[in-house]
Amino acid sequence: MKKSTFLVIGGAGYIGSHLVKALIEQQEQVVIIDNLSAGSASAVLGGELIVHDFDDREFLDNLFSSKHFDGVFHFASQIVVSESVKDPGKYYRANTAATLTLLEAMRDHKVGPLVFSSTAAVYGEPLYTPIDEQHPTNPLNPYGRSKLMVEHMLADFASAYNQKYIALRYFNAAGADPQARIGESHDPETHLIPLALQAISGKRPPLQLFGQDYATPDGTCIRDYIHVDDLASAHILAIHHLNNGGASGIFNLGSNHGYSVNEVIQTAARVTGKDVPLTYAPRRPGDPASLVADASLAKKTLGWQPKYTDLNQIIEHAWAWEQANS
Repeated sequence: MKKSTFLVIGGAGYIGSHLVKALIEQQEQVVIIDNLSAGSASAVLGGELIVHDFDDREFLDNLFSSKHFDGVFHFASQIVVSESVKDPGKYYRANTAATLTLLEAMRDHKVGPLVFSSTAAVYGEPLYTPIDEQHPTNPLNPYGRSKLMVEHMLADFASAYNQKYIALRYFNAAGADPQARIGESHDPETHLIPLALQAISGKRPPLQLFGQDYATPDGTCIRDYIHVDDLASAHILAIHHLNNGGASGIFNLGSNHGYSVNEVIQTAARVTGKDVPLTYAPRRPGDPASLVADASLAKKTLGWQPKYTDLNQIIEHAWAWEQANS
């Protein structure tokens, strides 16, 4: 049986590297483009890594002329919400304009389909939870707006040029490779679980808990955590869906279950056997009280079934990765 060849843009980053791992395990051929500004070559467990910016049109022309791809996965982006507020131009350039260059190159070389990493940040303040794909989009920051603009571009290119795509709106990616070969490593780190675990291990100062007066059962924010390996499996199902004649579309990826910040802290303490060092701070502006996904459409349409749905297991995998890299 002929194996497929896939292009993974941003495949040395957190989620991209887990997709590369999954594709390699399925014995697919993989080419990775990453400029390593946020990713690491050591996170790439197979395939051909090309260290380059993906928004270089001449580079893309040469690549698409020399290699055939059965699909493209696009992970590369700037992701720090607070930075996007201070430096919006950086986010529109890196996330939106750069993706336009990619889409035009794919169009001109008839490359496709595309699976795009979007975000639950496109929804903004939730009007209801769980949030389904029909929820209005009203992002609160340039990061979310830069991703929503790409979703609009994808729909317009599909309409004008029949370029098939799926945009996957992630909720909170978490966890690590169960064998602790790769895991979450951002600089700066902004995600709750690694911040809590690194506070426990002494890698960083005590965890800041922002706000204890939200309209939630314990007063802390509620978020939906989805294991990074389950995100990877959804991407593979999405590209197969498109290659098998399925329609373009947008899908939420989440667990359909929310955990409060306090529940995450308590679970981290239980998994590690150590209390999480804490400091307390006021609410951050723009933090919704609760963000929980309705991911039933991805399950129904793509046949997606998350494997690691227990928060204990997610944090166990993240803790094993932290210990392997301490």
